[in-house]
Amino acid sequence: MLRAVVKLCCGISYPHVRSMAGLQRRAVAVIGQEITQLQQWEQIQQHIRTHVALNYNEVKQEAVKPTTGNQLYYEQHGREAMRKALSMLEDKDGWKVEMTESNGDVICSKVIPGAGKVFRMEAVLEASVEELYDILYVRVQEMPQWNPSIQHIEVLKHVGPETIVTHEVSAGTAANLIGQRDFVSVRHSCKQKSCIYLGGAAIQLESFPPQAGFVRAEDGPTCIVLQALDEDKTKSRFTWLLNMDVKGWLPKSIVNQALPRAQLDFTRHLRRHLAVR
Repeated sequence: MLRAVVKLCCGISYPHVRSMAGLQRRAVAVIGQEITQLQQWEQIQQHIRTHVALNYNEVKQEAVKPTTGNQLYYEQHGREAMRKALSMLEDKDGWKVEMTESNGDVICSKVIPGAGKVFRMEAVLEASVEELYDILYVRVQEMPQWNPSIQHIEVLKHVGPETIVTHEVSAGTAANLIGQRDFVSVRHSCKQKSCIYLGGAAIQLESFPPQAGFVRAEDGPTCIVLQALDEDKTKSRFTWLLNMDVKGWLPKSIVNQALPRAQLDFTRHLRRHLAVR
């Protein structure tokens, strides 16, 4: 979900040619990892289908009355982004493992018509869902303090307790192959029992046009699912659907390698932040 947290300043490495025996061992390891992740993912999908997806389909059918200004528009835009992102996560077919880390973090990818290549990261974090909600949503403007990939985040509009509009600028560093981007997005949150959902998507604001010196990137429907572990409520399963169009003229091969590495970088920075809290 979150565009601002994407570290776009990541390096691309090219693995050396391995022996056939090495490839066989790696294939066996990946298959075993996929089986484990599939079992975990089935539990998350069941929760989405039972507690969230139905509610969002119902909201879409209701006639919501506007209150002040464009509040209705922002709320509906955020809800619709959440609904679409959860629908992408619910579909278990077609996902392929991109990366696996020794700490258990796994990133999978899938090509979705109309959205392109999206990435799903799964990790377990040493924090409750409420702590993560506070860091990633309530205090989102503080994110540059612990995530060096972000230069600036500003909340442009507070649209009730569940929806905000933000402007974000990625940090410019020598290693940033993609280059600095800025984003204007609607962020929406939803709490359901032991889970918290953070969704969002790009939005066009006449009052905030593209800024000089930046390429205005856009994210499609994206979301983060925070789910408390049954065996330890002080820990959370962190599932992040990243769906982004960085714009510009970069080859897709570079972007498709940079984005999942950015997810790993973000999670590393988040863990360091949690460790000193």
